[in-house]
Amino acid sequence: MHELSVAHSLVEMASEAATEAGGVAVKEVHLAIGALSCVAPEALEFCFEIAAAGTMVEGARLRCKRLPVVIHCKSCARDFELPGIQRFRCPECDEPSNDIRQGRELDIESLEIETGPTTRITSQETGEADTTTPLGAS
Repeated sequence: MHELSVAHSLVEMASEAATEAGGVAVKEVHLAIGALSCVAPEALEFCFEIAAAGTMVEGARLRCKRLPVVIHCKSCARDFELPGIQRFRCPECDEPSNDIRQGRELDIESLEIETGPTTRITSQETGEADTTTPLGAS
């Protein structure tokens, strides 16, 4: 089960990116997983929770988007999404193709980070809470 090592790497990369952006916690990690990546999203989600324990990523949601295999057919001069990973042939002309355009990805697409503690800003006129703003923001 190599998903645990993948999860550790994701946590490390997310932590570094969040720290560079001035974040204090990671709330969500959006991941693109290609059908040929050899990563089982369900296993990765389980391992991600374990790998994130005790880090700024702890409690973050891992959102996985699965990407199908897309090949390019030279004969048809078009890209085609394959229904599975067993047959790398053009669905139009049945020509074999090894020109894979999508499906190998294992990419962090985006992170949702928390940039700092929030404070309640109270309206001076009414005394009621007006907005929630990160500390230090104007």
